[in-house]
Amino acid sequence: MDDPSPRGRECIADPPRIRRLEESVVNRIAAGEVIQRPSSAVKELVENSLDAGASTVSVTVKDGGLKLIQVSDDGHGIRFEDLPILCERHTTSKLSAYEDLQTITSMGFRGEALASMTYVGHVAVTTITEGQLHGYRVSYRDGVMENEPKPCAAVKGTQVAVENLFYNMLARRKTLQNSNDDYPKIVDFISRFAVHHINVNFSCRKHGANRADVHSASTSSRLDAIRNVYGASVVRDLMEIEVSDENAADAIFKMDGYISNANYVAKKITMILFINDRLVDCTALKRAIEFVYSATLPQASKPFIYMSIKLPSEHVDVNIHPTKKEVSLLNQERIIETIKNAIEEKLMNSNTTRIFQTQAVNSSGLAQAITEKDKVTDASMGAGMKSQKIPVSQMVRTDPRNPSGRLHTYWHGQSSNLEKKSDLVSVRNVVRSRRNPKDSGDLSSRHELLAETESSFHPGLLDIVKNCTYVGLADEVFALIQHNTRLYLVNVVNVSKELMYQQALCRFGNFNAMQLSEPAPLRELLMMALKDDELMTNENDDQKLEIAEILFICLQVNTEILKENAEMINEYFSIHVDQEGNLIRLPVVLDQYTPDMDRLPEFVLTLGNDVTWDDEKECFRTVAAAIGNFYALHPPILPNPSGNGIHLYKKNKDHMADGEYVGNDLTSDENDVDQELLAEAEAAWAQREWTIQHVLFPSMRLFLKPPKSMATDGTFVQVASLEKLYRIFERC
Repeated sequence: MDDPSPRGRECIADPPRIRRLEESVVNRIAAGEVIQRPSSAVKELVENSLDAGASTVSVTVKDGGLKLIQVSDDGHGIRFEDLPILCERHTTSKLSAYEDLQTITSMGFRGEALASMTYVGHVAVTTITEGQLHGYRVSYRDGVMENEPKPCAAVKGTQVAVENLFYNMLARRKTLQNSNDDYPKIVDFISRFAVHHINVNFSCRKHGANRADVHSASTSSRLDAIRNVYGASVVRDLMEIEVSDENAADAIFKMDGYISNANYVAKKITMILFINDRLVDCTALKRAIEFVYSATLPQASKPFIYMSIKLPSEHVDVNIHPTKKEVSLLNQERIIETIKNAIEEKLMNSNTTRIFQTQAVNSSGLAQAITEKDKVTDASMGAGMKSQKIPVSQMVRTDPRNPSGRLHTYWHGQSSNLEKKSDLVSVRNVVRSRRNPKDSGDLSSRHELLAETESSFHPGLLDIVKNCTYVGLADEVFALIQHNTRLYLVNVVNVSKELMYQQALCRFGNFNAMQLSEPAPLRELLMMALKDDELMTNENDDQKLEIAEILFICLQVNTEILKENAEMINEYFSIHVDQEGNLIRLPVVLDQYTPDMDRLPEFVLTLGNDVTWDDEKECFRTVAAAIGNFYALHPPILPNPSGNGIHLYKKNKDHMADGEYVGNDLTSDENDVDQELLAEAEAAWAQREWTIQHVLFPSMRLFLKPPKSMATDGTFVQVASLEKLYRIFERC
């Protein structure tokens, strides 16, 4: 029961009184909402400059904007009689009635920005209007002038300086000082304005810096503006997009801009959105665009978007956010859906080619990280169990990224610029998902060939291939690899031929293509191949004439065969032959690799002679085999100039039989060597060695399934075993 005594009633506290806050408190609270951080002040001042019709806007910042923000423009300036009320709250030249908001075109309209700055900082304004002999400078504090305007020298326009921002808001100032510098946000704002307002010169720099971080000149091209601000690498991957909805009865809008294609790679999305020339954010539109790009870009990549949307003023509500950061649109959901569909269609139509970047691996850093990790692991294991000692005969180097064990490390004087290239040129697409896969991949003949490859691989060789370490080239054909404690010789030609054959079957109907610089006529390619045939050598004139007639018939037949089957080999293998009988494109069998074009005539002749066109399965097998042979890493046609091979490049070879060439010594001058041909040969052989190490072996680890025949045909040969060598050394 309630206590009716007076003492019980005294325990009930009186409700707090409602008081009217002082105007200075109200203004400071409101200022904290409008000017949230230094970048907010810069945005408001730049928008004022653009509303004033400025063609040049310069921004200077000190200590991230806390010490100084200075914005100068060459706009129309401020009237002398307006200076006393310039920084009072809700004083503006942009509108006079609430209805004016329905047709507002300027970026500012509330008259709160400058007033808010005077409540949280020290503001000084210098301005001059056209026709005046001098300008005026005046300081403001808490919305009012601190003194009368003073005449001063000035250039056309207005300069606003804000010093000691948030000097009277200690909590916010400490927060900003302890957080990251606000200057990058200011640079980002100026960059966005520079992209959209291409007829305005923008600059942004730190106080005392000689060079501006943003410097854009007025231009007539939007792409030039993006190039000036974000760089040529961004512009290279941009596509123009335009969307309109003028036929709709209840909404009229236009959108134009630039979006990145599938080749653009960035860790953070860049979205520049202007609605009726107002820089805003739209979370719903941003999410819709990210959803569209998620089906095209890798997971860690983000797009670049610039959009300018034009809507009737009455369809845009600009008065929904304290800093005018967001707006509300009439029929917003349908507008977003229309834009999303247009972007998706644009990406699908442009997703025919893809470029994949590679990244160099820092071997020393990686080795150091692995070492530190091993130390931690050993320490943790040592506390609970006794470490097992590794036998000396099994202590070998097995890190493929450590170059100290490769042969070329010990070949002083053989350094090449190729070593400066990426240490990781591995194929990134183990399973390349395609948006529109062709039905050709479902052919039963192709699946049967793949099943044969799957069922005939050698498990032991597969383990060697996937876990081997490349050591170096032993000669022109064989390479040395290490697997556990064993050393093997591997026939590079055989394994590369098998790898290309298997890749031709795996990419069947889904090849990327490489364009030849000039169309190659099939007749000329076949003629070159037939002339190189051994039948044309060591024969008399009558026999050569008879052979020539046979070859001419063969030439005609092969040309017609390839033209008849051009559609099929183009669809399944991306070998494109046009109606005139010209070879236009070749397939990309292995990323980052281009075959030796000196063997192209032989490849075309093989397609004409050795392919079984009548049987589907045999046709696919023989075409894939021809591709495998063409793309295999054969030794270059030019002889190897290293060692004694250099004598083959002498201009005068008549003295060779006389014994003037002995070992590596040349009795003649270096001028007797064809330096141009020698340089070409050295480049070809160096390129082959680099490709074997950085392309072939990484791809073998990913894709090759060595058949059982390679265990007995000399493709893999064991040359040393550390255990057996250790026993021999023990006997010694």
